[in-house]
Amino acid sequence: MEKNTIIELKIEDYTTEGFGVGHAEGMAVFVKDAVIGDELKVKIVKNKKTYAYGRIEEILRPGADRVAAPCPSARACGGCQLQMTAYPAQLRWKEDKVRNCLQRIGGFKVPPTGEPAEASKNAADTQTCPASEGAADTQACLAEAGGYDLDAFLPVIGMEEPWHYRNKAQLPVRADKEGRPVAGFFAGRTHSIIEQKDCRIGQKDNQEVVDLVLGWMQQQKIAAYNETTGSGLIRHICMRSGYATGERMVILVLNRRESVLGKHLGRKLEALADQLMKLEGMTSVILNYNAEKTNVIYGRSFETLRGRDVIEDTIGEVRYQISARSFYQVNPIQTQKLYAAALEYAGLTGKEKVWDLYCGIGTISLFLAQKAKEVYGVEIVPEAIEDARKNAALNGITNAQFYVGKAEEVLPKLRREQGIEADVIVIDPPRKGCEEIVLQTMLDMAPERIVYVSCDPATMARDLKILCGGDYHLSRVQPVDMFPHTTSVENVCLLTKKHGMEIKG
Repeated sequence: MEKNTIIELKIEDYTTEGFGVGHAEGMAVFVKDAVIGDELKVKIVKNKKTYAYGRIEEILRPGADRVAAPCPSARACGGCQLQMTAYPAQLRWKEDKVRNCLQRIGGFKVPPTGEPAEASKNAADTQTCPASEGAADTQACLAEAGGYDLDAFLPVIGMEEPWHYRNKAQLPVRADKEGRPVAGFFAGRTHSIIEQKDCRIGQKDNQEVVDLVLGWMQQQKIAAYNETTGSGLIRHICMRSGYATGERMVILVLNRRESVLGKHLGRKLEALADQLMKLEGMTSVILNYNAEKTNVIYGRSFETLRGRDVIEDTIGEVRYQISARSFYQVNPIQTQKLYAAALEYAGLTGKEKVWDLYCGIGTISLFLAQKAKEVYGVEIVPEAIEDARKNAALNGITNAQFYVGKAEEVLPKLRREQGIEADVIVIDPPRKGCEEIVLQTMLDMAPERIVYVSCDPATMARDLKILCGGDYHLSRVQPVDMFPHTTSVENVCLLTKKHGMEIKG
């Protein structure tokens, strides 16, 4: 297929980036804004040896799940890749995505969605797997009898109202063609701003902050940042909010350091901060200074201009302080469901020693500490560990300790030097998954249960394959839709020792 060729194409799947995928002349063709089931007339815009990219010229027959995107900027922005797909179909696709990764990358035989698999029920009915073998052995036996490597692949947990769920927004500020400051999102694979007036997945009250800041910039003739020249003052408008508390934070990222701002501009910024603090729920107005030519949003220096350094939020019974830099899950409604599943899978009775790897500000650690004897968290970011310790003190939790460092360095060292042990290990690694030395150290520690939380089904499946190649059996996989209208899906998995004890809950 040569460039500019027009072809007819039926969309069969999505890529991880949200492109529709069809096949023509033995090649995969990737098409932006396409929906599974669409029959399209497509123009080839880029071709390689085994695949090509196309652009929709005409929708010949829309797929059954195609809907009108509520956001007028959906196509240009590209942040919500699946907005044109009906929400129930999004959930089905995410479930299939996780299943396919487990099968293709992990090599697992996955039962039909539900709990438990029907084949395992039949195996139990015929007493193929006697209960006297012990619960974990019985589970493994049932799965094998049913032809599966997994006891239960559970239906994805979706949202009743999958809009306006994000508690965090980071909007770049630039000048439009008329020199007017605008804020929004970068168009896909570019640094061109798509002005955003009402982000349908962001908090509804974010726009009043953006309008106030942009209006102040126009009135005071404050220039937006220019990436090419490095000039201009305002780089980003960042906002955070507490779902349960209603507390709000604004962080303005400036292109000059405090010492260069001068008293005159400083007074203008203070006047802006006073206006922002009048907004309902506003708790903090913070300046960040980033004079580097970089894509990184924040510089190293923060200054609290008005209010407190943190906002607070709660998940279940645990209260958290969130600073400008803190990692905190962006969908609080689904986070509670995810953590509830993690807590259930941990099977805590109050006697367990628990290790929480990649613990961030202690969100999962403190959730677990309510039911465990001891919890130990490991996190590479020193500021996050400082927040975790503060959050433990805030909640009166005394049975949680935290270590600063890379999990792949801290855990093996403590195992080697102190012989640390665990009854339960909880891991929530970054998208790249776990280092092999972390997985091997976990196998050496031999906890009764491992709870694996993941934002990437592919690296999760890879890591689960290694763990289940040792002494562990994959018992439960629970997908959770943390990011509706995007291609991302979170998961929580339970692994049990093949010769373990019965798990309550």
